Amino acid sequence: MNIFEIYLEKIKSILSELQKDNKIIVPDNFNGINAEIPPQKFNCDISTNVAMVLSKINNKPPIELAEQLAPILKDKDKLIETVTIAKPGFINIKFKKSFWAIFTKEISENSKTFGINQKEKKNNYLVEFVSANPTGPLHVGHCRGAILGDVISNILTFNNHKVTKEYYVNDYGNQIINFAKSVYFRIREITHKETFPSDNADLYPGDYLIDFAKNISSNSNLNFDNYDEISEELTELSIKQALLLIKKNLKSLGINHDNFVSEKKIVLDKEVENVVQFLKKNKFVYKGKIKAPEGEDNNNWVEREQLLFKSTDFGDDKDRALQKSDGSWTYFASDVAYHKNKVDRKFDYLINILGADHAGYIKRISSSVEALSGKKDKLICKISQLVKLIKDNKPFKMSKRKGDYITVDDLIEEVGKDATRFIMLNRSSDAELDFDFDAVKEKSKDNPLYYVQYCYARISSVFRHINKDLNKKIETNNFNFEYSEEEIKILKKLSEWPKCIDISSTKLEPHRIPVYLYELASEFHSYWNLGKQKPEKRFINEQKEVPLDKLVFLKVISNVIKSGMDIVGVDTPSKM
Repeated sequence: MNIFEIYLEKIKSILSELQKDNKIIVPDNFNGINAEIPPQKFNCDISTNVAMVLSKINNKPPIELAEQLAPILKDKDKLIETVTIAKPGFINIKFKKSFWAIFTKEISENSKTFGINQKEKKNNYLVEFVSANPTGPLHVGHCRGAILGDVISNILTFNNHKVTKEYYVNDYGNQIINFAKSVYFRIREITHKETFPSDNADLYPGDYLIDFAKNISSNSNLNFDNYDEISEELTELSIKQALLLIKKNLKSLGINHDNFVSEKKIVLDKEVENVVQFLKKNKFVYKGKIKAPEGEDNNNWVEREQLLFKSTDFGDDKDRALQKSDGSWTYFASDVAYHKNKVDRKFDYLINILGADHAGYIKRISSSVEALSGKKDKLICKISQLVKLIKDNKPFKMSKRKGDYITVDDLIEEVGKDATRFIMLNRSSDAELDFDFDAVKEKSKDNPLYYVQYCYARISSVFRHINKDLNKKIETNNFNFEYSEEEIKILKKLSEWPKCIDISSTKLEPHRIPVYLYELASEFHSYWNLGKQKPEKRFINEQKEVPLDKLVFLKVISNVIKSGMDIVGVDTPSKM
């Protein structure tokens, strides 16, 4: 039950009737008219901009138009208590108390669908995220983007869209050659007591390679005397070890991908050549020279003829090289081939979660997807900004047992999966995030995760007291109660849940979910604490019973908390 959507439709219906009687002029499709969550100062339940939107086309001031519409709106709905007007022309609706009893009954009976946008067109999404090089464990730098991609997928799935979660395995190129050589030298270190060449800057020095080396040397029949003779097999085994570790890291975060797509397979299957032929056929490429990048010394820059993609035709700052002067493909070329692979799989939308260091890559890859698909909005890129670890009010560096960075497993061992997921989402992904270790361990309102989980645990304790199962539906056939102003304040917050889901889904902004849950939990705890001074506000009465209106009230709050926490991917413990 989305009250904002319901009343927007009622407003549109009234406008249609008035237009038929030539009393008002309405634009096609009611463009721009909304029914929104009002600012607190309006002291109402829904606010609409209809008078301001229709002002110009009707040649009337917004206030005058609002005065025309407000009484009609009130007369059409017996559940409306007042309709007021606020400058510069907002029409504000306040419901009777009886409305909130009907609302509570409705969302109690339809708890599984509450929040889902039933009218929205259902799409098929491919969400690509993490895609870290398969050369070692995931670190804190990957963590936020991993959670962002997973929760965006959860939000879309909750809203009944089809979602495929994908990891692009960069298993081709020089970094993979250097990685395989690093494993080889670790194997020689184990089997022949040779010293690892740590002075070689191209090699990967992390101690985790020792585990890879042990697993490979003890489970394969390869002869490790000559690298060149076993390089291909060793590379495959090394990548397999890295992916096993990465999947373990992801699992500890509560993340499971549907697909792992190999860059090497795309290259060997000639998909790069095929996409270049496609671009040539459509006249999207040409032979040309690239000028020196900004900041590069022109005297040291040699302009060579290369095969260039006309990315400026699709909004990029400059055309991009696909093939170097020596005939080899650029990294961008294989990325274009991968996105052609995505486009060919007929998804409605492609979503890429990129790290802060890849923000400059968005224009070029977006331009290529537009050229490949013919659709400007086919690809959506979301940036996962940097995370700063804080402890004792200063930057914190944890012990680094696996190399020169903090791994995902290190972080989870320190604070747990739930805290990691919830706090990483607590701010918009395009803003830097401070991850405060002291705050996430506090048992107070300063710890958002604790505060939300404690809300659910408190509700669970009431149900335990009367031996009721919180997960079972409550019969509401004879439900006709009047809620207090304090309770209505919480019910109003619950009414915003579909709006929260809708915006989170359309804008791909998952931080809105934990922020909403914290606000809901805060309202609940404030009401719970009233019972300490006012016995009539307690959920359990003097007869040690919970009245039906209170029981349903608690149930609908718990339903939304549980739905939200499931989307975020964290637990809702019944005891704390």
